[in-house]
Amino acid sequence: MPRLTCLALTAGLLAQAAAAQGTNLAFGGLQADTSQPVEVTADALDVDQADGTAVFTGNVVVGQGVMRLSATEVLVVYKQDRSGIERLVATGDVVLVNGPDAAEAEKADYTIDSGIIVMTGDVLLTQGQNALSGERLNVDLAAGTARMTGRVRTILIPEDE
Repeated sequence: MPRLTCLALTAGLLAQAAAAQGTNLAFGGLQADTSQPVEVTADALDVDQADGTAVFTGNVVVGQGVMRLSATEVLVVYKQDRSGIERLVATGDVVLVNGPDAAEAEKADYTIDSGIIVMTGDVLLTQGQNALSGERLNVDLAAGTARMTGRVRTILIPEDE
């Protein structure tokens, strides 16, 4: 009789819980340090001093410690006092990678101070060979946890003995 890997077993239990309000899970295998500097690279940058925003476009990659976020476009919203970044809003082919876990979505909204990333629109989370999908994924980088909601689905891969 085949055994399930630890992740597959966990995903199976999560799938049963998913029928309720959502699914809580670990994300990234380790906590991310949200106080580390945020590095952004892109093909182009447009800055609007009037509203305190900057828009990075084309092959955008945001890095903070081991966390990587890539997208077609990233809007940077600065704090009102211009002392730092308040949040990042990524759109277009959004991919978030933290440690061994990766998530894809249509949009991601990252509030820097809290370390919370909200991913929406056809979210797909992969952890090893296991996958979870739903409409919304809330990631808490500081705690290393996530919560998937919105008709959560999973695929379980059994491991041969």
